[in-house]
Amino acid sequence: MPRSASQRGDRDDEVDLLIDAWSRRLPDVDLTPLDVMSRLRRVANRLSRLRADAFSGAGLAAWEFDVLAALRREEPPHEFSPAQLIGATMIGSAAMTNRLDNLTRRGLVERRPNPRDGRSVLVRLTAEGATRVDHAMRLLAEREAEELRGLTREEQATLAALLRRLAHEG
Repeated sequence: MPRSASQRGDRDDEVDLLIDAWSRRLPDVDLTPLDVMSRLRRVANRLSRLRADAFSGAGLAAWEFDVLAALRREEPPHEFSPAQLIGATMIGSAAMTNRLDNLTRRGLVERRPNPRDGRSVLVRLTAEGATRVDHAMRLLAEREAEELRGLTREEQATLAALLRRLAHEG
C-alpha cells in the first residue's frame, strides 16, 4: 500500500491523489509502481512540451531537430547516408525521404552523390542547418537546466543513474 503524503513528509500531488483514489477502489492491488511511473509520464509530457518550445525557438520542429542533430553529432563534414540516418533516428524509410525532402527545400541539408557508390546519395548538414540545430541545443540545455534547478548536482546524478538502470532493465 502506498505511503500517504504525511507519512512521506510532503504534501499530496496529483499522483498521490490518483493512487489514494484507486486504493479505495482496488484495495487488493499494489499500486506502488504508479508512484514512480505516473510521475515519469507527467515529467515526460512536460519534457516533450519543453523540447518543442526550445526547437520552435530555433525555427525547427522536433522531427527536424532529430535529423539535424544526428548529422551534427557526426564528425565533419556532418554527413550520413539515408540508411545511416534511419538507423540514427529510428524512423522508417518513407518518413525519412519525406523529411529529407523538406529539410533540403528549407536549405538545412543538401544531398550529394556518394563518391563510393554512384547509385546512392549522402545527406550533408548545411551551415544554416548547423546554426539552427546548435541554437536549438543551446535553448534545450538552458531550459532543461531550469527544469532541474530544484535538484542538486548529486540528486541529478542519482536520478540519472536510476533512470539509466530503469531504461536498460525495461
